[in-house]
Amino acid sequence: MSQPFAVPPSSPASAAPSGRRTYLLVDGENIDATLGMNVLNRRPNPEERPRWDRISTFAQKVWGQDVVPLFFLNATSGQMPMSFVQALLAMGYRPIPLAGSGTEKVVDVGIQRTLDAIADRDGDVLLASHDGDFLPQMEALLGGDRKVGLLAFREFVNARFTELTHRGLEMFDLETDADAFTTLLPRVRIIPLEEFDPLRYL
Repeated sequence: MSQPFAVPPSSPASAAPSGRRTYLLVDGENIDATLGMNVLNRRPNPEERPRWDRISTFAQKVWGQDVVPLFFLNATSGQMPMSFVQALLAMGYRPIPLAGSGTEKVVDVGIQRTLDAIADRDGDVLLASHDGDFLPQMEALLGGDRKVGLLAFREFVNARFTELTHRGLEMFDLETDADAFTTLLPRVRIIPLEEFDPLRYL
């Protein structure tokens, strides 16, 4: 099981939100697997993994409000990576270690249930994942005054998410929008001219 357990030291995110808030739901395994299999074609080195503190900071800034950062973990083995959990806590995240029968996609089910629960509350949603399993829940959140966003590598997002942008889904890129990485990733993707920064390639 690939798990994104390398975290550099960082400052805490907001842990005591007031007023309207952004719920940041992080599917860490999906982000790590996509980075390894699709971007790097190998297991990421610690310095190549996302800076989770930058992601929570981006979630605060993107809509200008406090963030509730939730990081979902698969703990079906009965063990937790305590150093990683402690690092998440230090950054203001709420780790959610879930266990199941071994055949369940426990992280997916946990995120789906959380998205369903948010539908009955005020608050905006930023989901960090590429997984199409969350499409029904994300689509159900659209259509009102709620802000709903997806944070991922744009070129690897399930295509149906892109179809939801005309209904208000906002798409953000982990590298170029959230600045979640300290090294330039070897991505080959279409770059809108207004986003092209030649200094990144020199």
